[in-house]
Amino acid sequence: MTAADLVIVGAGGFARETAAAVRAINEVRPTWRVLGFLDDDPALHGTTRAGVPILRGLDAVVESPDAAVVVCVGNPRDYAARERVVRRLDLPAHRYATLVHPSAAVAPDSLIGPGSVLLAHAVLTAAVTVGAHVAVMPHAVLTHDDAVGEYATLASGVRLGGSVTVARGAYLGAGALIRESVHIGEWSLVGMGSVVLNDVPAGQVWAGNPARFLRHINLPAQPHAGATQGSSQQ
Repeated sequence: MTAADLVIVGAGGFARETAAAVRAINEVRPTWRVLGFLDDDPALHGTTRAGVPILRGLDAVVESPDAAVVVCVGNPRDYAARERVVRRLDLPAHRYATLVHPSAAVAPDSLIGPGSVLLAHAVLTAAVTVGAHVAVMPHAVLTHDDAVGEYATLASGVRLGGSVTVARGAYLGAGALIRESVHIGEWSLVGMGSVVLNDVPAGQVWAGNPARFLRHINLPAQPHAGATQGSSQQ
């Protein structure tokens, strides 16, 4: 089997974690040949991180037209960055890789969208739907009938009860616990360690035990249709 070329967009922590997941995938079955990271910081070009070269800026993705791509940017201070980068690259959905660490447990009736990454020991128990460009960090647990929208981030140790909806772009901090059937609104942020018992409206920050409203945030502009459509089963 010939390994496919892969470009990782970003060179920060999430990108390096994804590169480690790719190595783990390749240890089970050679699948990917990582060409390098792309990052817009010129000071990083020509250097390496985690043994992977940082090639050039993001626009260099056009130089590898046959390579799969995964966008690994964003943090709690700017968790809309992944959407902005995907919009900027403007690639068709089939160009995006879906990466699942071999230690993750994914039910056969669960769906994972293009560009999404599931890191070590993530669990999707039954009939879980994960949209495009979602980051699921280590030891996150998504239980039956959960639905996670595109660009969402589930940090390490997040636990979702059954039939939870996490809307587009939402960020759930490390160790957050979400009660069954709760809805987390678009681009909302749930603080680390929070216990969410009620629906969280779009564009709000909630934290605490039980979680409560802290403040409003500015919602990102709506993207054009295109690069985020489609899904693949794992």
